[in-house]
Amino acid sequence: MLPPDDFNPQPGVAEELATGLRRLLAPNPSPMTYRGTNTYLLGERDIAVIDPGPDDPVHLQAILDALHPGQRISHIIVTHAHLDHSPLSRALSARTGAPIYAYGDFRAGRSAVMEDLAAKGLAGGGEGVDAQFTPDKNVADGQVIQGDGWQLRALWTPGHFGNHLSFEWEDAVFTGDLVMGWASSLVSPPDGDLTDFMRSCERLEGHRATVYHAGHGAPVANPAERLEWLLSHRRGRETSILEALETAPGTARSLAERIYTETPPALMGAAARNVFAHLVDLVGKNLVKPENELSETTSFTLK
Repeated sequence: MLPPDDFNPQPGVAEELATGLRRLLAPNPSPMTYRGTNTYLLGERDIAVIDPGPDDPVHLQAILDALHPGQRISHIIVTHAHLDHSPLSRALSARTGAPIYAYGDFRAGRSAVMEDLAAKGLAGGGEGVDAQFTPDKNVADGQVIQGDGWQLRALWTPGHFGNHLSFEWEDAVFTGDLVMGWASSLVSPPDGDLTDFMRSCERLEGHRATVYHAGHGAPVANPAERLEWLLSHRRGRETSILEALETAPGTARSLAERIYTETPPALMGAAARNVFAHLVDLVGKNLVKPENELSETTSFTLK
C-alpha cells in the first residue's frame, strides 16, 4: 500500500515546525505507528517534551542531543499510555529530573463498560499498553501547564485510550492519536471506547485550531475537514453494521467478514475489533443487544 503522503523525516533529527516548536521522529515505524512516534520539543529555554516515545536508548539520546546550549527539559508530557508514547518518559525523567505529566495511569479514564470488559479478561489490541506507566503529576481536564514562554491547556479526549489528553497551544492542538492525517484512529476495547471517541472529536470541533500536531504523521493542516471526515467515516460504519444486522444476527467477527469484503484475511482480526467497538456503542444507544453477556464472541441482534 502506498503511503498517504510524503511524510518521511529522518529519525532523531529535530525539525522546526514553528517558533518554539520542534519535532523528532522516533525510530519505531510499523503499520500501527506509520513512520514512527512524533516527539515534540516545546519552548525556547525550559523545554516541554511531549510524548517521549518508546523505551529506546537511541531516541533518548536524540532528545538530549537536540537541546541547545542553555536549554533544559523542565516538563515531560504524555498524551496517553500506549507503548509507543509513554515508556521513555521514565528514563528521560531519570536523566533530567523533569516530572512526568499525564491524565493518570493506564487505567485512568475508562468508562464503566470498558472497566467491566477489562475485568472479564478482554485485552486491547494494537500498540500495546504501558502497564507500568504512572505520572508524577496528574493533569485534569482544562488544566493549564505553564513553562518559560509557553503554556498548554489540557483537554481530556478519551476514545483511542481512556487517559488520552490533547493539548491546546496557541492556535494549534497536540492531538496524540485521537486525530491523525495518515489514518483513522484505532479504537479497540477495553482501552478504546467509540462512544468517548465520537464525543472527543465533537468536542474538538469547538476548538478552532489552524493545525493539529498528531502523534504520528505530518501536521494536519485542515483540522475541521479532518474531524468532519472522521465523524462521517464512523457514522457510515455504524450504518453498515445496522444494515447487516437487519439481514441476520452476527458476532463482531462474522459482521466484519460481511462488511469488510475487500479486507485481507490477515487484517480481519483488527476489523472485528473495530466492529466490536461499534457494537458496544450501539448497545449503549439501545439500538442493538447481545444475545448473551457482552463480549467479542457473543452474537448481536437489532433491538
